[in-house]
Amino acid sequence: MCVANGVRCGKDLVMTDEFVLFAIFVVFTGAAIVGGIALYARQSLLVAYIVLGGLLGPFGFALVENTDVIKGIGHVGIVFLLFLLGLNLHPQKLLRMLQEAVVVTLGSSALFLLSGGVIAWLFGYGVLESVLIGCMMIFSSTILGLKLLPTTALHHRRMGEVIISVLLLQDILAIVILVSLQSGVGAGAWLQTAQVVLALPVLALVAFGLERLVLDRIITRFDTILEYVFLVAIGWCVGFAQLAHLAGLSFEMGAFIAGVALATSRISTFIAESLKPLRDFFLIMFFFSLGASFDLHALPSVALPALVLAVVMLALKPWWFQRLLTREAESEKLSREIGFRLGQNSEFSLLIAVLALETGVLSSSASYLVQTTTLITFVVSSYLIMLRFPTPIAIDAKLRRD
Repeated sequence: MCVANGVRCGKDLVMTDEFVLFAIFVVFTGAAIVGGIALYARQSLLVAYIVLGGLLGPFGFALVENTDVIKGIGHVGIVFLLFLLGLNLHPQKLLRMLQEAVVVTLGSSALFLLSGGVIAWLFGYGVLESVLIGCMMIFSSTILGLKLLPTTALHHRRMGEVIISVLLLQDILAIVILVSLQSGVGAGAWLQTAQVVLALPVLALVAFGLERLVLDRIITRFDTILEYVFLVAIGWCVGFAQLAHLAGLSFEMGAFIAGVALATSRISTFIAESLKPLRDFFLIMFFFSLGASFDLHALPSVALPALVLAVVMLALKPWWFQRLLTREAESEKLSREIGFRLGQNSEFSLLIAVLALETGVLSSSASYLVQTTTLITFVVSSYLIMLRFPTPIAIDAKLRRD
């Protein structure tokens, strides 16, 4: 049996392009098979992709042992997802929503941090580790919340505005935590945090300025050549993703700003529809890598605290988000659905857990606790949303809305 470029195979695969092709074959052929089984079992396709990664990844049958390439490819899907969501959000609406979102985000963050920290402490983790575990309970999944959110139905626009605004502020908090972990404690950490806070409005001003002075004129001149408009849209998205990264922000934040800046353009609808298949391709890779990167051998040692923590978060988050949104004058029905759509942990929780382990701030047990809890909430939350609310990938035709 040969192993080449991290892939266990039946023949020599020594070229990088061969590895990528084999990995794509494994992911998408497996996804077609497991996804079909999941649909018959009335399960979410997202869960099927995660399970497939666990089965075929390095801790399962090891058909794909090196998941770094797939993880990198999948990350592009998150960038496109945020760009497309920005395209559907008018800048003036975003500004109006942020005031409400600040209250909801801060109010929810305080309770989730306290609850997660106390549970971790009761299971024997130290004070610092408990606080960090609590911090990672703050966030809701940008990918899961938005992937399962219908974007074209008019009566869901208000819901999308609220969810995106809350997730945007949570992403800023997550970036601050990531920067702090990378920089340590001291003057350097404070300077980098300040840089992140200042970079966001500067990047937004640059995006809106370039869109008004340059991009709009280019699109107006060549709007009949749809292939060129498609290329310009991708270049605009990944260009601002890269600028954001250079400024200390996340790639996703840059893509989101690029989308919002382009939301007032008359061809924003065409761009949004054109990029959806590309987004879905990359997101399948992302969810596969998510399942493949989880160490199944660590599961027994953290199973009980992870289960308790997951159950508490799955029950607490929908209820508390509903309470906070109702206090902000949102309707009971809307608040309840938003609460469920935000009722899981985030991919940022996974990133912070891995980084904290690498920097020595968290023990391996604490890091695996967060990862296991997050994956449990991913599976259960997506299943609840699929069964109860409209989604683009619902099994029930009555709930399937793109």
